[in-house]
Amino acid sequence: MTSRNDASANPALPYQARGSLKGRTILMSGGSRGIGLAIATRAARDGANIVIMAKTGEPHPKLQGTVFTAAEQLEAAGGQALPLVGDVRNDDDVAAAVAAAVERFGGIDVVINNASAIDLSRTDAIDMKRYDLMQDINVRGTFLLSKLALPALRKSGNGHILTLSPPLNLDPKWAGMHLAYTMAKYGMSLTTLGLAEELKNDGVSVNSLWPCTLIDTAAIRNMPGGEQIVQAARGSDIMADAAHAVLTGAHLTADSGGSASSGNFYTDEQVLRAAGVSDFRPYSLGAPEEKLVPDIFL
Repeated sequence: MTSRNDASANPALPYQARGSLKGRTILMSGGSRGIGLAIATRAARDGANIVIMAKTGEPHPKLQGTVFTAAEQLEAAGGQALPLVGDVRNDDDVAAAVAAAVERFGGIDVVINNASAIDLSRTDAIDMKRYDLMQDINVRGTFLLSKLALPALRKSGNGHILTLSPPLNLDPKWAGMHLAYTMAKYGMSLTTLGLAEELKNDGVSVNSLWPCTLIDTAAIRNMPGGEQIVQAARGSDIMADAAHAVLTGAHLTADSGGSASSGNFYTDEQVLRAAGVSDFRPYSLGAPEEKLVPDIFL
């Protein structure tokens, strides 16, 4: 049965694409489920080539999906897929993924830094192994994948790095609520800020994307009370459409204020409004817009 979060399953969504990712090669960290898979599936509908590197080679006892089932979904949607079992924390795995993408598809046009670990514990309670995990996956993994893909992205002529990380909001509220996680996510965002400046003359755009509301994922549903929590969320198809708009430039219209195509910290609503969406109700799971749970860092 098709998931509500499968962005390829609901053609009635309000986003009307004006560009295409057909023939473009995307290398994504994670993506065996959730938001990453939704983004990849939306690209596959265009006929994109998608390389997914994730740790999930075997089925998880609680979370559905592996890199291999994800690849099957992407090919069923119309794309070409290369599933790779690998850990974004491992230098050799990341280098091998970059090499495999170039060998299979002739290059890399887009890198999506999707892999991320989360622990919202306060400082007294955080286990340092969890702290290290978030730093290694979120910050180091984002930096490493971006770094090793740079030669291929420069050759693309229209390369793009898209990282799923929040705006750099220095309101002390966010650091005070969950310092370890905030540092890890902001490290991803600093990578966007720095690489956008570093690569501004190299033909490579670098941006971040973050949801305005809670997004329904299997990971949240498996949390205590998760089935209730996600009733006030949107489906991951809103992030899939927003990522598609960023990667095809659909948001760069007069409505976007003429913003530059690199160095931005976009929200899903901001991008889709610029691309012509005015009614976001089809993306929710049924809750009124005013009852949706806002995401953190905004």
